[in-house]
Amino acid sequence: MRIKFLSAVLLACCLGACSTPKTAEQRKSLADTVQTVISDIKFQDPTINKFFTDSYGYAVIPAVGKGGFIISGAGGDGEVWKGGKLAGFCTMGQASIGATVGGQGFNEFIFFKDAATYDSFVAGKFALAAQTSAVIVSSGAGAAAGYQNGVAVFVNGLSGAMLEASVGGQNFKFVPAPGVAAPAKK
Repeated sequence: MRIKFLSAVLLACCLGACSTPKTAEQRKSLADTVQTVISDIKFQDPTINKFFTDSYGYAVIPAVGKGGFIISGAGGDGEVWKGGKLAGFCTMGQASIGATVGGQGFNEFIFFKDAATYDSFVAGKFALAAQTSAVIVSSGAGAAAGYQNGVAVFVNGLSGAMLEASVGGQNFKFVPAPGVAAPAKK
């Protein structure tokens, strides 16, 4: 019970430490960074482009920071796209307890196969399950990758040293972009 409580506190701290961009300058900075990491991943592995064109929508979190010692946390802010247009912003938080030592940074790309998975994400009812694995980007990785439970997850630009690298247990918060209607509550 104590471990679940500590995990909940750590996750709340991770989500609280990250926030969607509030000002036009913050949104522009995030947009520039997102476009840079998208260009980088497409250059590094052109086969990933199919996910940008064929998925129902996607989220790009260009700077996920992760670290800890036994108890770890991760977080980052990103953009959410649907139909080639910016739909909003997301914040990711992750907490875990276990054999964790060190810290790392990476870019994360989450592609939604269909409307149901995308709608779950923007409604705040989406979390990456513990068994969800991400594909580390390398040349040709996109050709061999597919959707798992309605999502395909890629990480790129790994830096740092950490004895644990996973995306399971991530939770997300979505905020519509200015001028975009909020998703209907279901």
